[in-house]
Amino acid sequence: MPRLPALPVDRLTDDQRRLFDKITGGARAKTRAPADFLNEEGSLKGPFNAFLYAPEIGDAAQRLGELLRFNGSLPGALRELAILTVAVHWRAQYEWWAHEKIARAEGLDDAAIEAVKIGQAPPGEEGLAIVHSFVRELLIDRRVADQTYQAAQLLLGNEGVVELVILIGYYGLISASLNAFQVPLPEGVTPPLPED
Repeated sequence: MPRLPALPVDRLTDDQRRLFDKITGGARAKTRAPADFLNEEGSLKGPFNAFLYAPEIGDAAQRLGELLRFNGSLPGALRELAILTVAVHWRAQYEWWAHEKIARAEGLDDAAIEAVKIGQAPPGEEGLAIVHSFVRELLIDRRVADQTYQAAQLLLGNEGVVELVILIGYYGLISASLNAFQVPLPEGVTPPLPED
């Protein structure tokens, strides 16, 4: 049961409406219709309903997410692998559900996705294993071993490593929001991750 009441579009304040328009009309909307952003109650899906409760801060958060997803330097497959790894760490069902589809569209195969889901390094391209190790070490150990850092720096460069760390933090924020506010999966969707 969601902890925050749904905010239907027709009842938004001016500040909330501006944020709604940025979310549904920005880069996220290039391949999606406005209705794709709404749940059965006519409010924003995922973490975005919560963002509407604090529209100024919610706007800053959604802008960061938009930059990371659509203007970042990380290759799409590596970005999505990192996001899925964060989702597994947080057991963020909605985050996994939303980004598993995006990961496939970005070229991650079923074997890599299933490995990440059970906490194992993905098979295939070495870059996948490097990013997976970096994300897991930072989340679990709260540090990154020198060897892992150097491999990531060689793979991504300094800019890419900085972006990866920010991405991990951003999707930690998203996962925390989804879990704290008990944002449900869409109707009829089975939780994709094992429960704790």
